Amino acid sequence: MDRLVEFLFEVGMLKRTPRSGWQFLGAGSESVADHVFRAAMIAFVLARMEDGVDADHVLRLALVHDLPEARTGDLNYVNQKYVTPDEGRAADDLSAGLPFADELRSLLAEYRAEKTPESIVAHDADQLEMLLELKEHIDKGVPGASDWTPFVLRRLRTENALELARRVLDGDSASWWFDRGSEWWVRGGKG
Repeated sequence: MDRLVEFLFEVGMLKRTPRSGWQFLGAGSESVADHVFRAAMIAFVLARMEDGVDADHVLRLALVHDLPEARTGDLNYVNQKYVTPDEGRAADDLSAGLPFADELRSLLAEYRAEKTPESIVAHDADQLEMLLELKEHIDKGVPGASDWTPFVLRRLRTENALELARRVLDGDSASWWFDRGSEWWVRGGKG
């Protein structure tokens, strides 16, 4: 039981581990945990759009995909030119002594290998999460955010992810809450 508690504290470290790439845009910040949550929700959606994948397995992959970053930190693309994290060792160390260690190591290895249909969908969810974040920055006028989007698009592998990406970029990140045609915005709830 103590080892499970330690693991749950370690998972909490992702709430305090910043996604490091945003420093190059000079705007925005998110933790690895913030990213993982939305990536997992995207995986939930995307897996249900894909024929022949195990949606629950995709969700498990998305949920654990960045766990090693509690130990390695988040290395952005510039960092990765010079530093190679030992994610396999981090996965072994973080799962050691857990009753589900083999499952955790297997999920992380599968995600890194990007060979199964489920891991490909989970990777697409990871990239779509970044694209959504970029679109939010684009809509706020953050210089440079649109420069990153072609590279994210090139990482997507499923047609459904590519179609979602097109819709994200063609849309408005505030459209879910801000109905510009509504009279609500004139007087609110004041009749």
